[in-house]
Amino acid sequence: MKSRFPALIHLRVALALFSLVAPALSAELRPADAKSYLDHVKFLASDELKGRGAGTVELERAADYIGEQFRAVGLQPAGENGLFFQPFTVTTGARMGNKNHFTIHHSGNPQRLKPGEAYIPVNFSSDAAVEGQVVFAGYGVSAGEFEYDDYTHFDVKDKIVVVLRYEPRDLGKDQGFGGRRRTYHAHLITKAINARNRGAKAVILVNGTLSGDEQDTLLKFGGVAGPDDAGILMVQVKNTVVNGWFEAAGKSLEAVQAEINKQQTPQSFAFPAALRVSLEVDIEREQATVRNVLGYLPGATDEYLIVGAHHDHLGLGDQSSLAPSQIGEPHVGADDNASGTAGVIELARLFAARRDSLERGILFMTFAGEEIGLLGSAHWVNQPTRPLDKAVAMLNMDMIGRIKDEKVYVGGVGTGSTFKPLLEQATKDSGFQVDYSVSGYSASDHTSFVGKQIPVLFFFSGLHGDYHKPSDTWDKINAKDAARLLDMVAQTAGGILSANELPQFAKVEEPAHGGTASGGGSGYGPYFGSVPDFAQVEGVKFADVRPGSPADKAGLRAGDIMIRFGDNPIKNLYDFTYALRARSAGDTVTVVVQRDGAEVSAAVTLEERR
Repeated sequence: MKSRFPALIHLRVALALFSLVAPALSAELRPADAKSYLDHVKFLASDELKGRGAGTVELERAADYIGEQFRAVGLQPAGENGLFFQPFTVTTGARMGNKNHFTIHHSGNPQRLKPGEAYIPVNFSSDAAVEGQVVFAGYGVSAGEFEYDDYTHFDVKDKIVVVLRYEPRDLGKDQGFGGRRRTYHAHLITKAINARNRGAKAVILVNGTLSGDEQDTLLKFGGVAGPDDAGILMVQVKNTVVNGWFEAAGKSLEAVQAEINKQQTPQSFAFPAALRVSLEVDIEREQATVRNVLGYLPGATDEYLIVGAHHDHLGLGDQSSLAPSQIGEPHVGADDNASGTAGVIELARLFAARRDSLERGILFMTFAGEEIGLLGSAHWVNQPTRPLDKAVAMLNMDMIGRIKDEKVYVGGVGTGSTFKPLLEQATKDSGFQVDYSVSGYSASDHTSFVGKQIPVLFFFSGLHGDYHKPSDTWDKINAKDAARLLDMVAQTAGGILSANELPQFAKVEEPAHGGTASGGGSGYGPYFGSVPDFAQVEGVKFADVRPGSPADKAGLRAGDIMIRFGDNPIKNLYDFTYALRARSAGDTVTVVVQRDGAEVSAAVTLEERR
């Protein structure tokens, strides 16, 4: 699961509409087999599969295994070219090329630095070569909410900007800017976008004053969260590289940083004009082909239900790991999401045994690329292997293996007109305490289907302390209760398959809230209301726009690609998050999107998050 489940709203649902729904076919099914289910989890979450990371041979072994399970129970291949697979390309990382160079020109004495020793490119840096004057811009921070801006009355256009890591510190504070807890202004991508938007050519990052046993070390290449290309060059150098620059300006790095911290005021300045830097960054983006896995069980009509889960996880850990000290160890992902994938396999076996009684078909599908942006599901809905208009609903299972105290969560209840009575019927004898959420949005694959106006249900057993850690292992899976939940999912699916009235899609108008799915940048800034597609385009593509949101009121639509937000160019989701955080509720912002090959402007009045 890519991110945390949103706030769950408990609904009391009645059976008043039950007369509209035909008897559930799933009553004819055998119960799910807990042992068979757990065997699939054990394989997928084994140390040998090393966490099923994008671009690894282990993820492909997982896909082959799932495809073989589909074949064994008699599903029809439903991918491309008559196979069970739908391949697509993802960016999995980056590596340093062989053309990186950094040369300091000072008083006619060029000094060339060695990459990996004196400096290191930041992995989201642009590939380019620049040369120019060098200036110092403090922490590279513009924080209007704290009345602090290192760029106030300081022009850095076409300059190379030196900035400190982190943000001004006042250790007497407990939180907020300058406190013990850093704000988003300390993020490297925030510094890069801020400098880029002010016209800088490049950013040189320096650690600055060290405390305790800290060493003046360089970042690990590839370990910084950010887009593929931030639109500006960015490198980190050691303190020793810039100490002489400060001395040439009659200053010291340590003293300038101490003054900023003490006074909480900028100390930006230009280094002597004789100092110039020539810099070239060469980064090779690593791409890989990954595969969705699809098997089809035909019904009496060409309408079909989708039952899905994602089969990828974090591999050996990345920026999403919640155990950073254990990055390099297999993050095996038993609950996230071998549990849901095993559920798809088990349901395929159960329904395949009743193939002759299906009134509608079932497309069983597992997705790659969920952990890096819902990429597999987004790819399928944009390039479906079956007619999208024949899909009647999508049931998604993500983290269903750790049921505790008989409590389960079902999201998306408000997206389908017949879902309430179906679920009440399916859950009344389950013994579970079910928390329902009307929303069809969260950071899992069903969100991709909401944007195509397909009703969705999301089955989830809750977060736990092993989430995104190597300790999410198979022995902690509650297989007995997971099998009971699969019976509930099967009965719900059976009701949809045999219903006289199909669920009609409904957009759920929701209150403003935080989270990346809202386009709001993890709760910072005002409410906008878009749902990002995560497609690899220049700009931010909207998978959907939340009903009643500022974006919706301004006439923005699913499929629009935002390229400008006010004065800020938007090249990726990080740009949008940065631009949105700088605004306040009540601001009206001109947003420019690409729609059907033309540019469309809309005035969006931002709202307060609640």
